[in-house]
Amino acid sequence: MKNRRLSNLKYEITKNKSTLLAIIFLTLIILISIFAFLIPMDPSATNTSNILKPPSASHIFGTDELGRDYFVRTIYGGRGSLIVGVLAMIISTSIGVAIGTISGYFGGWVDNLIMRSVDVISSIPWMILVTVISIFLKPGLQAIIIVIGLFSWMETARLVRAETLSIKEREYVLYANSIGETSWRIITRHIIPSVFPTIIIAATSSIAGAIMTESALSFLGLGIQPPTASWGNLLQNAQSNLQSSPYMAILPGILIVFTIYSFNKVGNVLRVYLEPKVAER
Repeated sequence: MKNRRLSNLKYEITKNKSTLLAIIFLTLIILISIFAFLIPMDPSATNTSNILKPPSASHIFGTDELGRDYFVRTIYGGRGSLIVGVLAMIISTSIGVAIGTISGYFGGWVDNLIMRSVDVISSIPWMILVTVISIFLKPGLQAIIIVIGLFSWMETARLVRAETLSIKEREYVLYANSIGETSWRIITRHIIPSVFPTIIIAATSSIAGAIMTESALSFLGLGIQPPTASWGNLLQNAQSNLQSSPYMAILPGILIVFTIYSFNKVGNVLRVYLEPKVAER
């Protein structure tokens, strides 16, 4: 089985060019973001003599409205967006897995209560939730991570619950129940490992969704605040200069689109390896 999975994974990566490009793109973005500090240029350093300069040899993507190098700002913006995506994913996935397994495993009134609560939370527009939370939290990196993490776990919970309802009826789980294993032991040793492929796929989708949400909130001025850069607030700053400096919107916009696409593509690749029978080919 393991050899078959490796074979499917190898086939998907080597034969599907879009998958290979997505992996290469994500690898480059992550490495560049991690080692951005090696660039000998301060992303917040202003220069009034270089305001809104077009791309040139000294500034390959031009400068912004404060004379800051736009290429460096975009790199640091990628770091901010990726940090939000990963940390918000960890929070939302942890909550979703915990709630989904408890709801699916115990069933009955516990399941009904939890899932009705999930439905209520899901029915509230996220913009209202964010606006309310922003009253109590100062807009910034930590606040946006908390907001996205706490209000984006519902879909993961539904997926994990559905898998748990099926897995808890399998023979090895029924046997574990019959010999008196505790619910905690069954959930941690049998249920969660069995739904791991679903968790991995949900996690990669959560990263993509968190980056998109962060970009939207920062674009609206409710996310990461300047001078800290993110792709979302770079797009916001570009609004007033679209006619004279369109590159200010094009570069972060392209990076957002390709990063979200790449994370979703990588999720499908992991699905091929972890759950080949239902993988999309």
